[in-house]
Amino acid sequence: MPEPKRTLFFQGGTLVVGNADERDPLPAQFRWIKGRWRCEGYHYAALVPWMRQEGIRNQVPRWERLTSKLADTREPHAYQLAALDAWERAARRGSIVLPTGAGKTFVAIHAIHRLARSTLVVAPTIDLLHQWYARLVNAFQTEVGVFYGGEKRVLPLTVTTYHSAGDLVAEYGQQFHLVIFDEVHHLPAPSWGEAALMAPAPARMGLTATYPGEEEQQDGRFRVDELIGPIVYTERLENLVGEQLAFYRTERLRVNLTAVERVAYDTDRAIYMGYVKAQQLQRLHGPGWFHALMRLSASDREARRAWLARQRIDRLLSACEGKFHALDALLREHANNQVLVFTDSNAVAYEVASRHLIPVISHETKAAERKYILESFGEKRYHALVTSRVLNEGVDVPEAKVAIVLGGSAGAREYIQRLGRILRKVENREAVLYEVIVRGTFEEGQSQRRRRRKDGTADAHV
Repeated sequence: MPEPKRTLFFQGGTLVVGNADERDPLPAQFRWIKGRWRCEGYHYAALVPWMRQEGIRNQVPRWERLTSKLADTREPHAYQLAALDAWERAARRGSIVLPTGAGKTFVAIHAIHRLARSTLVVAPTIDLLHQWYARLVNAFQTEVGVFYGGEKRVLPLTVTTYHSAGDLVAEYGQQFHLVIFDEVHHLPAPSWGEAALMAPAPARMGLTATYPGEEEQQDGRFRVDELIGPIVYTERLENLVGEQLAFYRTERLRVNLTAVERVAYDTDRAIYMGYVKAQQLQRLHGPGWFHALMRLSASDREARRAWLARQRIDRLLSACEGKFHALDALLREHANNQVLVFTDSNAVAYEVASRHLIPVISHETKAAERKYILESFGEKRYHALVTSRVLNEGVDVPEAKVAIVLGGSAGAREYIQRLGRILRKVENREAVLYEVIVRGTFEEGQSQRRRRRKDGTADAHV
């Protein structure tokens, strides 16, 4: 009687070889676990040639052909077509890096249309999930599945969040031929990279304006190129300004600390940097020294003292009187413009809102209230709104041509994201980003590094 034919099937985020013995020679990806040869789902594409050569029955794919026509009749720009072509030449695996406002979602929609296979889109927030849902429904005029929280409906075209993607992929991963990771710089996080590790989807696309640096993909974190593929296309902001994006300028406004604030700053800086230098953290840990200090603060009393001093410095710089005076002047100067104000602190955002009677959007703002504020801003019932990082990433913000960043410790990635909020082209109007920083403090060095490092890599904390 002939031996049963070996099979490969998907189970809980792993690929499993059926009808195989522990002594059978298998590719290096497999491990003998719980009486079966298993490997992570993301190895699927690499295993297809082996299956064909060995006559393995492939029971993994459950993806479907998408029959919906593309209802969005806009023509892609040349750079968007170039990005799609580069992705296809790379066997439909890899990341596309485009500036905020350059149409990454539009590129992804055309990738789905070209491939015409079941697709899963993974977004970092619920707001972005709903935004993707609306764009996909409008683009393909079809039902779109949503998988998060209490709503779990899986269709050939489905949107989920990084938080929920692991559960979805573990159960339904074999249903998707293409997985798109929006804001893919989030993927290296240990809990969020699991979905890409488990998914057998042979086609993968990462989208971001700010690709993660090497230090963001070390120390137990996933590597984007291993899970998604390499960077296949990059377009710099400068190349799109004037055509697809608005002309812009950036201005740095330096303000001073008061005498009392200066004494507090110098005192805490001496504590903070004294420990850093005494322990030679920068020499011993390189770019990761700030995170080393954070870890040490959990168990070392002096490290904790230094860490608390740094936190006091951040609070002082974010809420010093000089910044509020500068903001007052800028809001008066741009009283006839739509203005976005960015802070790194909820407390500062609410203080700005209180002083100027403008709405605030923070992570505490409920969905209905956020929708009302953004719609009102778009209709110019509010001429300004303030936010604490929530609008940095992805969410479509109504037209604004002025952004005011109240300094802070944000890195190059957030600088680019905030600039992108005001770069959508409206006629030939110029956009302007004001960065308000405190003279003679850490913020000056951070600002210089942000401007030098627009490749999205993380800034050092000094």
